[in-house]
Amino acid sequence: MIALPEQIPLEAIRAARGRIADSAVRTPLVRLPGSDLPEIWLKLETLQPVGSFKLRGARNAIGGIDADALARGVYTASAGNMALGLAWCAQQRKIPFTAVVPEHAPTAKLSKLEQLGARIVRVPFERWWQVLREHRFEDLDGSFVHPVANVSVMAGNGTIGLEILEELPSVDTVLVPFGGGGLSCGIASALAGLGSRARVVGCEIETATPLRTSLEAGAPCTVERTPSFVDGIGGAGLLPEMWPLVQRLIDSDAVVSLAEAAAAIRLLVERVHVVAEGAGAVPLAAALSGRVTGTVVCCVISGGNIDTAVLLDILAHRY
Repeated sequence: MIALPEQIPLEAIRAARGRIADSAVRTPLVRLPGSDLPEIWLKLETLQPVGSFKLRGARNAIGGIDADALARGVYTASAGNMALGLAWCAQQRKIPFTAVVPEHAPTAKLSKLEQLGARIVRVPFERWWQVLREHRFEDLDGSFVHPVANVSVMAGNGTIGLEILEELPSVDTVLVPFGGGGLSCGIASALAGLGSRARVVGCEIETATPLRTSLEAGAPCTVERTPSFVDGIGGAGLLPEMWPLVQRLIDSDAVVSLAEAAAAIRLLVERVHVVAEGAGAVPLAAALSGRVTGTVVCCVISGGNIDTAVLLDILAHRY
């Protein structure tokens, strides 16, 4: 099992900010209209060039690979957004990139990957999960960039925490989608490194709750999962190597229903004029549910790569 530090060092996150400045944008932090108590703020990572926060970690990770290794190409295991971030970076550098994707990967993300020149390898979900656990796929050459359990990736993700504190120093609760923990632990490391007392809450969807199950068991667990329109989170379990970080850095969890996630997507479209995918809207759904305490709450709207047909069904209240 790969060994990770107890916390991503603040100096690594600050270094990442400089490294990714040529690729990732500083995304807006806007207040949700009508949110008096609690104040609800939205960190709009939907506006990254690839439509999600994953560009931050992808760019930082690629920047740490030496030129000879990079020339042989990179690959990852991703349902979409990490693959998009790495594909974008690979295209900029004219190097080969391969995405190992689960069979349920959404069409919108696969189409964008093809446009970026990525090679796509589809595998059953169980085989894809095995790649995440083993940090390798024996049929591929090149450098493997783990989408979650990678210090450089988490340091890149942590730059979001730097930006939140600079613009909203009064924040007391940060709600983050929880897939594997790379985003939430990166942000939590930045907040802790800067001395903030803001709580970080990992937000999950009811169809798969590895964080809640693991927190209740006191150990990393695998869970039963049901595929849904929320495809960026809701994995088969919590990776053992991430457990020490999660235990130390994540204060609590929040679980929302599919109906609540769909309602949050509609609200973002109608009141903020922002399109979010299911995982990206889950933090706002948690904030609106009343099940999370806090007076100044920041929701990380992590991505907006949603299939058009799914979005239309949600807007038509078919979810």
